[in-house]
Amino acid sequence: MRPDSTEGADGGDLLVPMAWMYAEYLADELLRTGDLMPPTTLEYRAGRDALALTIFLTDGSVGGPRMVAHMEEWRSLTAYGTCWQEWVCGRLDRLEAVAFEAGTRSRDPDLELAGAAWRWLEETELLAPDLDAVGPAGDDPFGTGEEGPQVWTPAWQLGLPLGHLAIHLF
Repeated sequence: MRPDSTEGADGGDLLVPMAWMYAEYLADELLRTGDLMPPTTLEYRAGRDALALTIFLTDGSVGGPRMVAHMEEWRSLTAYGTCWQEWVCGRLDRLEAVAFEAGTRSRDPDLELAGAAWRWLEETELLAPDLDAVGPAGDDPFGTGEEGPQVWTPAWQLGLPLGHLAIHLF
C-alpha cells in the first residue's frame, strides 16, 4: 500500500493516496452498478466507505483476472455475522504499527484517508428501522401506516450490508 509519489513544484515528493483512491473508486462503481440508492445519501456514503475499507485493507493488488477472487473475499468479509469491525480495527492498527516502525517522516496518505473513513463510519449514527422491534409481515403495531420504530445506528452497520449486497449484484 505504498503511495505513488510525483515530483512536487518545490522539488519535494508529493505523496498521492492511490491505493485508497482506487479502493474508493471500486466501491463507488460496485454501488452505482447495484443501483441500490441515490449516491447523494448518507447511507450510500456509509456503504461506499465500508466497501472501500474492505477493499483497501485486503492484501494484494486488485484488478485484472484476480478481481473475481477478490470479490469472493470481500463478499465473505462483509457477510452478516462476521467480525468485520474487529477485522478493520486490527488491520488499521497493524498498518499504523508498520508505518511507525518504518519511521517515515510523513504519514501514509492512504492510511490517513482510510482512518478518516473508519472514524466517520464509527462515530456517525444514522436513523434506521429497528429490526428487533419489527413484528410479523403486515403487522403495524402503532396503527400509523408508517415504517415503525427507528433507532440511531452506527453508519458502518448500515453501510456494511449495503456493500455486501452491491458485491452480490455486480
